[in-house]
Amino acid sequence: MIKLLHFADAHIDMANYGQHDAVTGLPQRVVDFLKSLDFIVDTAISEKVDLVIFAGDTYRDRSPAPTFQREWGKRIMRLSRAKIPTLLLIGNHDVSPSQYRAHAIQEFDTLSPDYIHVVSSLKLLSPKDLDGVPVQVVAIPWITRSGILASLTADSSNEENPQELIEKALSDWLNQTISNLDPSLPTILTAHASIAGAKFGSEKTVKIGRDVVLPPGLVANPALDYVALGHIHRYQDLNQGSHPPVVYPGSIERVDFGEINEGKGFIIAEIEKGQTNYRWQQLPIRRFLDYWVELDDLLGVNEKIMAALPASEELTDAIARLTLVYPSDLETLIDEARIHEHFKSAFAFQLVKKPISEARTRLGDSFEASSMSPAELLEVYWKQQHIEDKAERDRLQKLAEEIIVQSQTQ
Repeated sequence: MIKLLHFADAHIDMANYGQHDAVTGLPQRVVDFLKSLDFIVDTAISEKVDLVIFAGDTYRDRSPAPTFQREWGKRIMRLSRAKIPTLLLIGNHDVSPSQYRAHAIQEFDTLSPDYIHVVSSLKLLSPKDLDGVPVQVVAIPWITRSGILASLTADSSNEENPQELIEKALSDWLNQTISNLDPSLPTILTAHASIAGAKFGSEKTVKIGRDVVLPPGLVANPALDYVALGHIHRYQDLNQGSHPPVVYPGSIERVDFGEINEGKGFIIAEIEKGQTNYRWQQLPIRRFLDYWVELDDLLGVNEKIMAALPASEELTDAIARLTLVYPSDLETLIDEARIHEHFKSAFAFQLVKKPISEARTRLGDSFEASSMSPAELLEVYWKQQHIEDKAERDRLQKLAEEIIVQSQTQ
């Protein structure tokens, strides 16, 4: 049996909320992400895992600042010094769009620190590639349509469906690779990819688009013992209750309010040939709080807003958002200073205002809309919109009547 720690989607340079930390000089949200990463590294060392797999996406983009590279390097080198073999898979946020440029964690490839292994191409790793850990790992880093077609299907016809070509190429490679496995060793497949049927935090299933989307049957192969995925930020097992587990551990911190209802964590798995047990370990992360208030009349505007909010002390250190939806004529009645004061204990606060205009003109009881022509209704509309200049109303009316006549003659 081997013990595995599997995590993914670190994105440690996300700094979209908060200020800079006075002690480290880092953005405070980056400190949050690094705390999660420290928790993961501490767990790997304290639980004496045999192998760590990071399934891709180290940073927010492909050109991280040196400061963030330093902070990532500190944590990875702790694993190296603890003599824990660690596999770093290249994700879509790590790879450069140019085949001649280095990827975001190239320095680990260049310097080759002990026990740290970077995978940037399709590969089968044996125990000798993993410092003697008795396991074999089939690795699929982030792939692009152009990259996979160029490397695996150079002779294919341009008339063929690119998605079908990619699926066939990967399927052929994976089937061939599985046929070459050592049947006495447990096998892990790791991939930074979208699997059809997986769900984002917004509850939308993965659809074919810019991503290469792999069919579930391609990865849920019973010849495998665990599938360690990255790319989708929501924790899920796509082969729940069956062998092998096909697991996205989720990202290590919430990126934005689209992930507000998701816990964040990583996987500890115990893997044997033909049998795997795993647990999802939740991370202690910062709270996101979201409030929505709709206003519909002039009376007690601010009292209604405040009544819908929790006590100020319950907001302490949270990332909070308040969305107000209201008729546009209530704009001047909203006491923004009072709202911001209420949220002053929050780590970060966003006030989102959504004024709405009347969708339809109120004609009054003396008008019967069904008996009026379009031109007559428009005349009422101009007046309701307080267009006092008769010449301007006449000009607009003439233009509208011309459009109506043209639409009726088409």
